[in-house]
Amino acid sequence: MKINRIEGAPLSGISSMATRHVLAELVDDYERRWGQRVRIESVGGVDAARRVSEGEPFDIVVLAADAIDRLTTARRIDPTSRIDLARSGMAIAVARGAPHPGIGTQAAMRDTLLAARRIGYSTGPSGTHLLSLFERLGIAETMASRIVQVPPGVPVGSLLANGEVELGFQQLSELMHLRDIEVVGSLPPETQSFTVFRAAVCTVSTCKDAAKALLSFLASPSAAPAIRRHGMEPMT
Repeated sequence: MKINRIEGAPLSGISSMATRHVLAELVDDYERRWGQRVRIESVGGVDAARRVSEGEPFDIVVLAADAIDRLTTARRIDPTSRIDLARSGMAIAVARGAPHPGIGTQAAMRDTLLAARRIGYSTGPSGTHLLSLFERLGIAETMASRIVQVPPGVPVGSLLANGEVELGFQQLSELMHLRDIEVVGSLPPETQSFTVFRAAVCTVSTCKDAAKALLSFLASPSAAPAIRRHGMEPMT
């Protein structure tokens, strides 16, 4: 792979929290291999998209595919640089030591939802899917008073750890690294939703060739083992 390394300031990027751990590992690997410094800031996806939209000087951005597409429409990224990195499914977690409820089928999960007093969910794609799932299961009205949405960038697992909710729904990659909680499992197939995470070079970047080289590495087969280690599926 051809690397156009830049001297001085590192390449900069911003991402949602869902890809924070895998990007940290891959960036470390990239720096060791190629000597190119990279700094990625991970925040809530809503905030990341807003900051790119407002023209903050990032070289790359990694967000859910629909957010990247909106930034494309706003002309904040180079449309020819877009590349899919991974897809992530949703999972359910409980506080450490709590009983693991049944979630093996849609019917079992519906019963588990109806039995829960409080449920935590996010502002990201997983939260949007959960609300639509309530509608599909015919329990939206019942669940409306039991759900707690965390602010952007705050892990749902924090609500589980402090006892504020009994069940937490979020991307597996965001739940699996948190202490004081336990992942019960992924959503059953008939209720699962996968989010594709896409990367692109920002139009304000002054190091576009170096940024594209980084994205090529992040989407390469050599990145696949790290992507799997962090609860996602590689796209290559």
